[in-house]
Amino acid sequence: MSPSIEIQLIAAITAAACAIPGVFLVLRKMALISDAISHSILPGIVIGFMITQDLASPWLILLAAVSGIITVVLVELIQKTGLVKEDTAIGLVFPALFSVGVLLIAQNANDVHLDVDAVLLGELAFAPFDRLIVGGIDVGPKSLWTITAILSFTIILLIAFYKELKVSTFDIGLSSALGFSPVIMHYGLMSVASVTTVAAFDAVGAILVVALIITPAAAAYLLTTDLKKMLALSVLFGTSSAIGGYWFARAIDASIAGSITTVLGLLFLIIYLFAPSKGLIAVLLKQSSQRIEVSLLTFLLHLNNHDSLEERSVAHLQEHINWQRVKAKSVLDLALKNNMIVIDNKVVSLTQKGLDFTEKAIEYIITNKDEKIEDMKDDFFLFRG
Repeated sequence: MSPSIEIQLIAAITAAACAIPGVFLVLRKMALISDAISHSILPGIVIGFMITQDLASPWLILLAAVSGIITVVLVELIQKTGLVKEDTAIGLVFPALFSVGVLLIAQNANDVHLDVDAVLLGELAFAPFDRLIVGGIDVGPKSLWTITAILSFTIILLIAFYKELKVSTFDIGLSSALGFSPVIMHYGLMSVASVTTVAAFDAVGAILVVALIITPAAAAYLLTTDLKKMLALSVLFGTSSAIGGYWFARAIDASIAGSITTVLGLLFLIIYLFAPSKGLIAVLLKQSSQRIEVSLLTFLLHLNNHDSLEERSVAHLQEHINWQRVKAKSVLDLALKNNMIVIDNKVVSLTQKGLDFTEKAIEYIITNKDEKIEDMKDDFFLFRG
């Protein structure tokens, strides 16, 4: 297998492994905890190396995962005091633990050179050089086998505990009532996130790990509310960005990890702008539509409260409601289009449909019953042209 294919496989599998826990972290509003874990695992890695003197030892992954869980526990303990919020607690904990790791390195491995590209940005181009030899046979890069094993384990856990994870993510109270311990689910998720972060750290670095955990999940969240679809989209966005980022890096002769992060950012930006329901453009259009709807409702209520011909003349309405001529004409046209009013000799009157809608709207406003304004619009085909 060529190094090019191996690099793309490592990047894609790492992206998929990061995307799965990333979805649940985003849904639980704990996305920043991935950044904290990616830095605070350093003490666990250093302590594991001090014990084993072997960078390939599985103890490094285990102790790094423990370090990640300690991070989560400390963040929650500080947050529960009520003195600071979660983001502040994260900002307090992970620099402290990262600093402990740096001090341990300085005291026990002072001759080790910490390269910025390897630690923060990662360098996937070097991953194929660290080979796994079994019985004298080269079976491929170590990082490929490691991250594949973790992805497989993550998928098995996801299938086995999907229902528990889903319930505990969306409704902690229901989870407890059904006998699913939210605490166990929470720390199980944090353990998977920690182990995944450690496995990805060596190949892609801290910055790309955070990007692969958060960005695909955040992009998928803007496109769907279905958890299974969100998981599938997150994996798809992560793997496609990983492969696309590799070829982008080759085209411009740049860092692979940096290019993947850039592609992820561009992908999120496109979805953030153009997502059908949650995208920025869709939200702005919806807000504009809602302003028009409020104006129309105000106009209909005004007509309902005035019986005299003078009060219902077009010119007086424009003056009384204090709208500009263009806005007044827009609202009049919309009301006419929806058969809410009729205009006779420049005097505006409510139709029976307009009267029925206005009465229901007044009842809704006064009583605040469970009826939804959207249902009223559907019943009267309002704003449908």
